[in-house]
Amino acid sequence: MLMNRVETILMNSGARRALQRWYEAPALLRLGGQLAPGARALELGCGAGYGTELILERFGADRVDAVDLDPAMVDRARRRLARHGERVRLAVGDVTDLRRALDAADGSYDAVFDFGILHHVDDWQAAVGDVARVLRPGGRFYFDEVTADALATRGYRWLFDHPTQNRFTAAEFVAELERRGLAVGRRWRTRIRGHYVLGVADRVA
Repeated sequence: MLMNRVETILMNSGARRALQRWYEAPALLRLGGQLAPGARALELGCGAGYGTELILERFGADRVDAVDLDPAMVDRARRRLARHGERVRLAVGDVTDLRRALDAADGSYDAVFDFGILHHVDDWQAAVGDVARVLRPGGRFYFDEVTADALATRGYRWLFDHPTQNRFTAAEFVAELERRGLAVGRRWRTRIRGHYVLGVADRVA
């Protein structure tokens, strides 16, 4: 599901970029560390490309492929990331079908990043399954998500548009990762009474 106008403005604000750079990225780095030299990464829902820059600059990816459902956001990301040249590849597409969007083969990525995208997806379980498919054995999934507890609040319901069925709690999200062969263990945290969940999972061989 595409973001509405209010959420689009918020996600492209300076406050959102600061939160991503100074809180989310450091928290994920503490849980999962930097990537190995030469790593190829995938970002789900790149928006205007701020997360893609963090994956390159803070997490140390050599190359990043990124996909977003909104062509306007992909155009913005393309302009923002032009200086990185062939290190970045962008595509318009659905995160539940990465083979179609990016011609992503099985086991083709060392890491996948989800900066708050899967709570927008109707069939988020299918997206998790495709993340597991494209990660190589030992590859890492970095996630930061919004749970059903947050989506049920008055603010989220009034201001934003999200699917209303088949939403996940933090524990349900982690359980689905484990079911798909993405081992989380204790490397996950919740924030604000379970409204947000972030963590790191490794693709089981």
